[in-house]
Amino acid sequence: MTGSSSAAEQDLARTARLDVLVAGYVQLPHVAGTVSLVRDADRVVIVDPGMVSDREQILAPLRELGVRPEDVTDIVLSHHHLDHNLNVALFPVVPVHDFQSVIEGDVFTSRPADGVRISPGIRLLATPGHTPQDLTTLVGTPDDVAALTHLWWTADGPADDPYSVDRDQLREQRERVLGLATLVVPGHGAPFRPDASTPR
Repeated sequence: MTGSSSAAEQDLARTARLDVLVAGYVQLPHVAGTVSLVRDADRVVIVDPGMVSDREQILAPLRELGVRPEDVTDIVLSHHHLDHNLNVALFPVVPVHDFQSVIEGDVFTSRPADGVRISPGIRLLATPGHTPQDLTTLVGTPDDVAALTHLWWTADGPADDPYSVDRDQLREQRERVLGLATLVVPGHGAPFRPDASTPR
C-alpha cells in the first residue's frame, strides 16, 4: 500500500462505492463528525468514526447497507481531533491509517500517508491545512472522484479555518484537492460539488 502522490492522483480506479453514514455538524455545544463507508475490491473502509449523539447513528446505517462491524477491514483518520476518532473501538482490531503510520493492535508501522493505496479506488493524500497532520481520502466511484477531507468543515468553508496554523498551506491544499475532486465530503457537513464559490 505504498506509492507516490503523483501516482495516487493519476492512477485512481473508478470502482469504489461511497456511502456517507453520518453528515456531521457543528451546532455548539453539539458536534458530530462526518462518518463515511467506502467499499472497493476486498476493502471495507470506515473514514473518521468520530463523535455522534448515539453510536447507533453509525451502526444502524451500516446494518441497512449489509455491513457488520466485523466486516470492516480498515479505518482512516483524517486527523487526530476526538470528534473524528472517538468511536474507533466500535470496530475490531484492523489497520488504522493516519498521516504518519498504520496501527494494528500493538503494532505501529511508520509511513507517510501521501500516495498510500488502500485499494485500486482508494488513495490517501497528505493535505495539511485544518491541522498539520491532516490527510484526505480520495475515492474513485463510477460517477465522481470524491475527497473525504477536513480542508472544509462544510460547503461554506469556513474560509478562514480557526484551527489552521498556516493559511497559505490550507489554500494550497484546497487548490490541490479541487484540482482532483468532483465531490467533497467535508468534516462536518453533507457532500457538496465544488464550484467558483467554494472557499479556497
